[in-house]
Amino acid sequence: MTTAAPGFTVGTRLESGLGRTGVITTPHGEVATPAFIPVGTKATVKTVLPEAVAELGAQAVLANAYHLYLQPGPAIVDAAGGLGAFMNWPGPTFTDSGGFQVMSLGAGFKKVIEMSARQTPDDDKIAAGKERLADVDDDGVNFKSHIDGTMHRFTPELSMQIQHQLGADIIFAFDELTTLMNTRSYQENSLERTRLWAIRCLVEHNRLCVERSHRPQQSLWGVVQGAQYEDLRRKAARDLAELGRRDAEQGGKGFGGFGIGGALEKDNLGTIVGWVNSELPEDKPKHLLGISEPDDVFTAIENGIDTFDCVSPTRVARNGAVYTRDGRINITNARFRDDFAPLDAELTNYSSQYSRAYLHHLFRAKEGLAPTLATLHNLSFITEMVDGARRAIEDGRYEEYRDDFLGRYYSA
Repeated sequence: MTTAAPGFTVGTRLESGLGRTGVITTPHGEVATPAFIPVGTKATVKTVLPEAVAELGAQAVLANAYHLYLQPGPAIVDAAGGLGAFMNWPGPTFTDSGGFQVMSLGAGFKKVIEMSARQTPDDDKIAAGKERLADVDDDGVNFKSHIDGTMHRFTPELSMQIQHQLGADIIFAFDELTTLMNTRSYQENSLERTRLWAIRCLVEHNRLCVERSHRPQQSLWGVVQGAQYEDLRRKAARDLAELGRRDAEQGGKGFGGFGIGGALEKDNLGTIVGWVNSELPEDKPKHLLGISEPDDVFTAIENGIDTFDCVSPTRVARNGAVYTRDGRINITNARFRDDFAPLDAELTNYSSQYSRAYLHHLFRAKEGLAPTLATLHNLSFITEMVDGARRAIEDGRYEEYRDDFLGRYYSA
């Protein structure tokens, strides 16, 4: 562990757009950006060893405050020395605030309602066949545990307390993530609620930093919401930037960076990220929550995103979907039964020593090694793709790298 204070340094900038390289400094090491951050929801990247995640080039991992609050509980993680020590991960760590669960539990846990700005807004819509497990008010959120049905309550203060106990290097302010199904009036009320929650998060974060000064410093990042509305996104970004600036001037920690959250239509991703990042301070890192598809990643990089996280690469791997330079394949398809080529001949990682035929067999036989090998490969693929983009920015050949990569990946 280093003793460096949290910070961010901007490196090479793209000639056009907001894209750049940089370095995020944390007490547990540095993150060279742009960077993909694998998701270890419950203090584990599912099916693989933490050591293996580090060996494939991942620089940090992100865990989920909601899930770790329910099991094993933040006090256990705190007693272990924090998230990194608990899961035997030596590098930087992130935790999200639990705000995503406000939406997912409210819309029907583990079900995603169709999100499109073209649909008729309906604030009461939930996933078909599911019950609403979370209810939001101006003070916080009441929710029912998906594990045992017990009732719990999150407030901005409790989210900060949980995340401080979890001990991640980078933590996020508690926010309400709305869906594209919510009405304009609800979005406006929610945005103000999230702004007021951010103030409370800053106050509690500053208090806990003093109370827990024996622990490594943590960096609190604000979360920008506003759905598909330009005025709301820009207002949220300006408000959070001002809150952070004012808090720092008054002797507080301020915001160390910013997350961009909310339901984002794919076609508008770059536009919305561009709105937000043109309002936020350039010298602060920006994280895009829940993005990993190659075209989305490149779009986000060009519009100023520094780090990304998403469960998709590991989730689809567990179902036999494998990324290759020539597009995504389903390794369980019959055509791979006697294909003895590696998963991707151009990507060298731990899984490269195993053939497509072998992985096909493992999935068909329902062997536990199957999702492990596929997960390692997919994480390696996404990590190397983003690392390649970073090197390309530094070398002045970003557009060439992007066009070659996406041209091949989506050519099928």
